[in-house]
Amino acid sequence: MPKPLLIVQHISYEGPGLLAELINQYALPVATIDLSKGNRYPDPRNYAAVISLGGPESANDTTPERITELDRIRIIIDDNIPYLGICLGMQTLVKAAGGNVHPCSTRETGLFAPDGTPFCVELTHEGSADPLFSGLSNTLRVFQLHGETVELQEGISLLATAKLCKNQIVRVNDRAYGIQPHFELTPELLDTLFLYDEYLGKIGREKLTEDFNDIRADYEKTCTTLLKNFLQIAEVV
Repeated sequence: MPKPLLIVQHISYEGPGLLAELINQYALPVATIDLSKGNRYPDPRNYAAVISLGGPESANDTTPERITELDRIRIIIDDNIPYLGICLGMQTLVKAAGGNVHPCSTRETGLFAPDGTPFCVELTHEGSADPLFSGLSNTLRVFQLHGETVELQEGISLLATAKLCKNQIVRVNDRAYGIQPHFELTPELLDTLFLYDEYLGKIGREKLTEDFNDIRADYEKTCTTLLKNFLQIAEVV
């Protein structure tokens, strides 16, 4: 039997979204843990790849759960296990790899910056050559929901940047990726996030829904391509 994927949820309401659709499409074996329910982070060497989702906590927390998580990610790095970290999952990757996590100078929330410009990331030269972005353009529209950002150290490659928070997408070793924006959003997940996040609440449900529907077709095509690329890098499809 092939090893399953491991999906790590930091909070119950942040699920895998679009990723779940790909997992179902390819009938991939998967195990899901929810750290907010007290599930223990298992040995990542027992899994084909690890996908770590977002959450309201910080990579700087000193709880036993966070200490264990960072230890597990160091195993992932050392053993070159495929890893895709989204939002908090990205920040824990950078923290485990020796980088720093600190508050953003400007919080990034939703689809538009405070000045009204769309949130986008730009691939670096290294990013444009990375297989994670095969078939994608160098400029990608994104959905943001974070109040912290990262500083990189030697050994962490920068694959995509943005105007407000520079370090948006990174890679450690060959197959461990960290993505600050959310590439897994679905209408259902957006509705759920709205209920729990006060900063999305300030934007308003009607505007959020309208903004997302305006870009939904292109967003879903981009995100599905990126997520499928990761599954191919992980050699599970």
